[in-house]
Amino acid sequence: MSGDEFHVHGVHDHAVEHAAHGGHGEGHGGGDSLGGRIAVLSAVLATLGALMSFAGGDTQAKAQFYKNDAAITKTKANDQWGYYQAKGVKGNLATFGASLSSKEDRIEFYKGEAERYKKEQAEIKAEAEKLEREVVELDKRSAEEMHQHHRWALGATAMQIAIALSAIALLSRKTWLLYGVGLVAAIGLAFGGMALAGF
Repeated sequence: MSGDEFHVHGVHDHAVEHAAHGGHGEGHGGGDSLGGRIAVLSAVLATLGALMSFAGGDTQAKAQFYKNDAAITKTKANDQWGYYQAKGVKGNLATFGASLSSKEDRIEFYKGEAERYKKEQAEIKAEAEKLEREVVELDKRSAEEMHQHHRWALGATAMQIAIALSAIALLSRKTWLLYGVGLVAAIGLAFGGMALAGF
């Protein structure tokens, strides 16, 4: 820095400098091996937590995609059922027309129309049922993705708790808290492993 500039140190700068010098200030040599180990551990936990959060967000987005697709497909199925009913009404009217008609050619025309509507109804019904099966499958996939999302979220939350415990261990200098860090991190890894394996 030049002579006419100055730098104001923040609290974090002092804490880092203090930890770098073993908590003894400048010039006393040695390092804070506990602080270094906890810093590395926290970095690893933060990385794992970030990966789990990313995976959780991805599965949540997929779950929403499948749910939206199911809703759209359900609307299409409902449209098909409406179309099916309309063809049924037309078929009934054609049958009714055949029963009221006195001319043979009109009777045959209406009977032909009734048969045509009946055939069209069968095709429409098959399409509607196919769409309904797709809805069931999409809802199932959405639920599976949401289940995985919850596993990833639990894993990421456990990692955040482990990081908080490691900070408490560092600040309090209570090394026994590191067992808690390990236990909570192991729980987080178990949830992440279940999500990865599809459980």
